[in-house]
Amino acid sequence: MRISFAAGPLFALALGFASAAVAAEGKLVLYTSQPNTDAQQTVDAFTAKNPGVKVEWVRDGTPKILAKLRAEIEAGQPQADVLLIADVVTMEGLKKEGRLLAYPQADLAAFDPAIMDKDRTWFSTKLITTGIVYNTKAPIVPKSWRDLARPEAKGLIAMPSPLASGAALIHTVSLVENLPGGWDYFTALGANGAQATGGNGDVLKAVAGGDKLYGMVVDFMAIREKAKGAPVAFVFPAEGVSAVTEPVAILKTARNPDAARAFVDFVLSPEGQTLEVGQGYIPARADVALPAGYPPRSEIKILAFDAAKALAEEKANKEKFSDAMSR
Repeated sequence: MRISFAAGPLFALALGFASAAVAAEGKLVLYTSQPNTDAQQTVDAFTAKNPGVKVEWVRDGTPKILAKLRAEIEAGQPQADVLLIADVVTMEGLKKEGRLLAYPQADLAAFDPAIMDKDRTWFSTKLITTGIVYNTKAPIVPKSWRDLARPEAKGLIAMPSPLASGAALIHTVSLVENLPGGWDYFTALGANGAQATGGNGDVLKAVAGGDKLYGMVVDFMAIREKAKGAPVAFVFPAEGVSAVTEPVAILKTARNPDAARAFVDFVLSPEGQTLEVGQGYIPARADVALPAGYPPRSEIKILAFDAAKALAEEKANKEKFSDAMSR
């Protein structure tokens, strides 16, 4: 590793760290799409490490969080200091608008650069992958995304709709960009009777109940249900899986940027990442072990995804999906 800082900037950088550490106090406003229990655990763990900070947090789905934030911006009174929301495409949109504050001093040594913003305005905190869930009574055990286009799966496939879910759109684009043939894969799924409606919970319910035998679903939901005794199993397909990374970012309008930087530091720290494991998620840090029920990290291939490109092509991708599934 080559490090080449002039003495002046290095001294200033050291002062910046010291200043942030001393100033981690006061009120911090967090807007998040985490489930309530996860959000409370995150806030409690952060404040235990930073007792001088009082966190006020608002929890809702990412679209509603963004609607609230935009209404506040329009009124000239944005309240949030830090965002912890579902997906990087939403963060890319805010970055493009100039809403995010860069944090170049964030320690990312233990993270894959591919899941972080190169300009350090947002930072992935976990990996929520989408793979294949199947009912244990299914006639085939899928190992590849291509298995869902086989005749044995005809009319038996459920998946969340990318027309309504940002995470499902990320998954769709990831498959299109990485599987041979691109959109031809979804044309084949449409011809095989795949049903794209509802969210992950609806997919899992349909597969566990036997109404459908195969589904595309996020990892932790299927793995949790299997542990509870549901007749389902989860597969990380050989080609790889898409990932939603629940990024964290500081707003340029933050009233307490020092506390916001301390929050980012915490969720990216080994302690913050171990908390993710306890909640049942794959931690973003490469040096933190995965939860029980998951294969080794080395056996999970994450498909490449360009958030900026996906943002620019969002409308076109939704139209292409509708067209492919209707053929």
